[in-house]
Amino acid sequence: MKIETIRHPYASDEARWAAVQRRDAQADGVFYYSVRSTGVYCRPSCGARAALRSNVVFHATCMDAEAAGFRACLRCKPDQPPLAERQAQAVAEACRLIDAVEETPDFDAIARAVGMSRFHFQRVFKAHAGVTPKAWAAARRAERVREALGQGTQVTESLYTAGFNSSSRFYADAGQMLGMAPARYKDGGAGEAIRFAVGACSLGAILVAATERGICAILMGDDPEHLVRDLQDRFPKAQLIGADGEFEQMVALVVGFVEAPRIGLDLPLDVRGTAFQQRVWTALRAIPAGETVSYTELARRIGSPAVVRAVAGACAANPVAVAIPCHRVVRNDGGLSGYRWGIERKQTLIAREKA
Repeated sequence: MKIETIRHPYASDEARWAAVQRRDAQADGVFYYSVRSTGVYCRPSCGARAALRSNVVFHATCMDAEAAGFRACLRCKPDQPPLAERQAQAVAEACRLIDAVEETPDFDAIARAVGMSRFHFQRVFKAHAGVTPKAWAAARRAERVREALGQGTQVTESLYTAGFNSSSRFYADAGQMLGMAPARYKDGGAGEAIRFAVGACSLGAILVAATERGICAILMGDDPEHLVRDLQDRFPKAQLIGADGEFEQMVALVVGFVEAPRIGLDLPLDVRGTAFQQRVWTALRAIPAGETVSYTELARRIGSPAVVRAVAGACAANPVAVAIPCHRVVRNDGGLSGYRWGIERKQTLIAREKA
């Protein structure tokens, strides 16, 4: 039997040196290099000024480099977790600090607490969480308001529980947080007008519903009556209005997008969810048509690589099919996983976007 030897891409000093020259991040953790003239050792991707080849020595581990008398580079920090992991940890800590503050957070203080400048903190936070620190804080505050009102708490008590120090500020933000007046939200949407229409597309029946702020539901299925009942369950006390001709044009836009995803869909949304769900939904909308990502990758993109199950749950809670494209998320092996509107529909949508 013939045995083939798989050669490691960084097996030789020549290959390692080439990786250092191109600052190959894929080589980070595989090996380290030290520079005799400076006495430091680095990751292959280090952005420090290039060293002379004659001064460079390669090491398998940080311990080997330190045993040889070299100290860790202060720029690439090879003795610490990778930069992306450190940043994700910093963002997670910042989220905890923001969540612990009832009133408007001091973002400068939070940036200092996680070891960053204000500007760098803003950029890193948005890259990992998908939203700015201010947007995260607003979403978390909105979540506290929804929780309090959902438990029957009086509006005045809810606003102070959520960290608002004045009623005027609360009512100014209430529409954006809740999509409706606070009293209406507390009363299950009573008095809220939601227009809707049911149409047909190649994937079956499709229901589109909207408040005055934007689309609040896009549902797909085989039975139009079941879709209407689903909408009623979502907004039990709202006034559901069968749409007029103008609204049906919006339904036509959604149907057109389902049939030809490449045309794009840019409609205002009024989706209500927890701060975490909003992060996931924002990241979903950033996935281009024709591309798919795994749940693991999506969790990494929002800066929470350890919460894959929660990410899957947020995808499943998505109330607006196709507008928030949860169908673009697949298993790690590329296989299709659960889709609340049916695996066959998910498969069709992905195939159409890739065509």
